Amino acid sequence: MIPRSRLSSRLLLACTCLVPVLLVGARLRGDTPGAPAPASKPDAAPAQPVPDPAAARPPPSAHAPPAAAPAAPAAESKPTPKPERDDAASMLKLGDSLTARADYSAAEIAYRQVMNSDHASDQDVKSALLGLAQMHRRQGALTKAAAIYERFLKEFPGDERSPDALLELGRTLRSLGVYKSAIARFYNVLNATLKLPGEGLERYQLLAKTAQFEIAETHFQAGEFAEANKFYTRLRLLDLAPVDRARAHFKASYALRLQGNTEGAATALRAFIDQWPDDENVPEARYLLAISLRELNRPQEAFAATLDLLRAEKARVAADPKRWAYWQRRTGNHLANDFFETGDTLNASTLYANLLELAPEPAWRLPLTYQLALCYDRLGDAEKAREAYRTVVEGAGKDGAAEGSELARMAAWRIEHLGWRDSTARKISSLYDPGLGQSAPLAAASPATAAPAVKPPSNAPHAAATP
Repeated sequence: MIPRSRLSSRLLLACTCLVPVLLVGARLRGDTPGAPAPASKPDAAPAQPVPDPAAARPPPSAHAPPAAAPAAPAAESKPTPKPERDDAASMLKLGDSLTARADYSAAEIAYRQVMNSDHASDQDVKSALLGLAQMHRRQGALTKAAAIYERFLKEFPGDERSPDALLELGRTLRSLGVYKSAIARFYNVLNATLKLPGEGLERYQLLAKTAQFEIAETHFQAGEFAEANKFYTRLRLLDLAPVDRARAHFKASYALRLQGNTEGAATALRAFIDQWPDDENVPEARYLLAISLRELNRPQEAFAATLDLLRAEKARVAADPKRWAYWQRRTGNHLANDFFETGDTLNASTLYANLLELAPEPAWRLPLTYQLALCYDRLGDAEKAREAYRTVVEGAGKDGAAEGSELARMAAWRIEHLGWRDSTARKISSLYDPGLGQSAPLAAASPATAAPAVKPPSNAPHAAATP
């Protein structure tokens, strides 16, 4: 029999060995000491989704008020859309801007968007039609422009802008060469201004005067100069602005000349120049006066009129230098060449000398200098002629242009010809009077009218080109 003390020792040892074994087993099963055991689950049960909190609520009673809708998320702030009227106005401005920049295809799209819009007002559609017609005019599509103006007048016959549309339609038809239809439209402008309300009286009066101008101009462009002179003369009697009265005066004078009344044209042109010395048409009027006087066989008056134009006051020339330069050159060339060809060499040389002062460019001065040298040669002033020819040769060498090279070749031949002519004159003089040794050169003969006593070199160029 085992003693009690010994049995107690063995039991304590057994308990000590059993505790680690129990702890290891619990860990293998996933148990944590001191934690409550989880509820048992079926081995093959699938994972459950997270329940919707709303699903846990009891269904509402049939008599309960409806639950409030969940609050919508805060909307992003957006700009307030512009009204349709503002959109149409923007498209009209865009069309005008694109037309001014010559982007015609894009401008047409802008105008047609307004015309085809269901929200555009009648006023917007009218503006789009007129803008589209004006765009086609600037583009050069005159037939399309005329069609758009006709559509505007058909759809909006009583509109306050009808006279403007008729005026532009008449100008378009005139550009197309349909003169009778154009005149009919201008008369329609006169009739339309009589039917419009009296609020814009000044504007309608201006439209009526403009229509009368256009009628006269259409007769002028159609070649009906008697009718044009009649209408322009009538316009001078109206209460017009000074610039319009001056224009009517000039055009009436011009129509007289084109009509064949040269004497009447010369008188009217003199009166116009005296009455309106600062008008923009004065340079052209001086040209017309000069050639009219030349045709009337009054060469000295024509010469004086040309000199007046070439020696015009600098203040007037500065107001419109391009216009004055054009008419000065054209008039001077025309009359100087005419005087030279008819044998009036002295007047021709004076005009060529004045033409030289108009511009410093070699392309302008070299031909004139050559012509001036021909005049000196014809007048018997060999030294001045030789000097002018040398100026042409030297200037053409600096210029390097093909035209300048040809002028230099002709001028060089002329210098050679002058030397040959002087030498020949001395030899002939010595035959008749050997004691003189030298004599004055023979009078220069015009290359176009006389030949030297001895045959000139075979490489002589043709007659000089006029500038």
